[in-house]
Amino acid sequence: MIPEVDDTILAQLQQLETALAHEARVYSDLIEQVYPSNKASALNLIHYLTLRKADLRPLQDKLHYLGLSSLSNSESHTLHQLRSVIQWLNRKPYDGHPGDIDPAAARAIAQRQSMHLFGQRPSNEIPFIMVTLDARMAGDVGLVSQFLEQGMDVARINCAHDDEATWDLLVSTLKQAMAETGKGCRIYMDLAGPKLRTGLPGKGKDKKRLKIAEGQTLKLVEPEYEVGEKERVVSCSVRGIIAQLKPGQKVLFDDGLICTTVVKVKGNEAHLEIDRVSGTKPHLKAGKGINFPNAQLEIVSLTKEDKKALPYICQEADLVGYSFVRTKDDLKVLQSSLTDLSESPPHIIIKIETPEAFVNLPELLLQGMTRNTMGVMIARGDLAVEVGFERMSELQEEILWICEAAHVPVIWATQVLETLNKTGIATRSEATDAARSAMAECVMINKGLHTVEVIRFLKDILSRSGGHRTKRRHLFRPLSVAQHFFKERELLQELTASENT
Repeated sequence: MIPEVDDTILAQLQQLETALAHEARVYSDLIEQVYPSNKASALNLIHYLTLRKADLRPLQDKLHYLGLSSLSNSESHTLHQLRSVIQWLNRKPYDGHPGDIDPAAARAIAQRQSMHLFGQRPSNEIPFIMVTLDARMAGDVGLVSQFLEQGMDVARINCAHDDEATWDLLVSTLKQAMAETGKGCRIYMDLAGPKLRTGLPGKGKDKKRLKIAEGQTLKLVEPEYEVGEKERVVSCSVRGIIAQLKPGQKVLFDDGLICTTVVKVKGNEAHLEIDRVSGTKPHLKAGKGINFPNAQLEIVSLTKEDKKALPYICQEADLVGYSFVRTKDDLKVLQSSLTDLSESPPHIIIKIETPEAFVNLPELLLQGMTRNTMGVMIARGDLAVEVGFERMSELQEEILWICEAAHVPVIWATQVLETLNKTGIATRSEATDAARSAMAECVMINKGLHTVEVIRFLKDILSRSGGHRTKRRHLFRPLSVAQHFFKERELLQELTASENT
């Protein structure tokens, strides 16, 4: 017998159901724009974001005490789960409602989308495995065959490195290995995107590195800058960035090892104060990455080099990774470019590697869903540098939740078993991290000397942890991503209304 229920619990749940229906009507235009088979997923995404606007933890505690679902793990079937709880509180079993996505339907949609991207799943409890190929593997059919035999499902080629001739040799090596082993494998090619890299203008023996120390001032300039005597100067490879900076913003170099703050901006010069220099060698070298974590920069995501690579990618790749995508307009550009080149272009994987992309994730998903299939990569390298390492665990969880609500497959990437790949011995912490990657549909391994062992080790970990993926209870504090999504829409509607009057 169900215990007596506080009327406020039922009232809160009914208010939530009303809110879900309201937001579905408000955002019906966005839902109608997506690919027909994705409409139910888009609707569920809106429902889930609506649920996550408010703090539901007090309500969840009450439901948990009653032994009922506290709406945890309802990402893929939000409205069905909510209605089910309401019906049980009304002392009636819930047999479903026309149009609802129940857990079985949600699971079927997610599996179908994963199969479209990555092929036939080897096991329902083990994610697909993506392996990065590099130039040294070109022509080595035996090594690539070992990757396939051990369990490589997707081969990754990073277009930020090498050239089309090398990519073509890697592709032909992979195809020969597939023919010899009888194993299938999808091809994923990463667009390079805008390469924000350091340069060291000027001449002299120290042109390849610049000695720095905390408290010093560093000048960030355009590539053609003429260096004066005793100036500490570093250039940015992409022009037009410096004029967009503002005092107080952070500029990070070399994967965040060097942290600086913008003191002032004068024309095409930004004066930076060096706050922190990590590592044993206090030097800044040429060719190191630059990150602008709290600056919203106007920068082209699809570069000229990317556009040159697209014809080959359309010819050979099943999947294309979009680097440094920030907004839905960025995504529209790539979608249009691919459509112009091919009647059956590769499926797009949007890489979440900036705070702006993370905040805009719902809009990116809805735009991506205007095509039949898409995926998301949690590019933890740059994302961790931009948002701070302490927030990385939180963000990757939120990305997984939101993508599950949209039934969009996720690739867990960057530094998976990296020490094992480089040295042959895994650390305890990275083994634990690899186990958590079972929450994603695909896990990416970077290049290294021990890739065969990494694939074997990873499959063993995933087979042990994969069955635990849904056995967790989440508490629903408000998600800033959900709040941002609805706020942006409301502001746009207010602006449109004022213009019409």
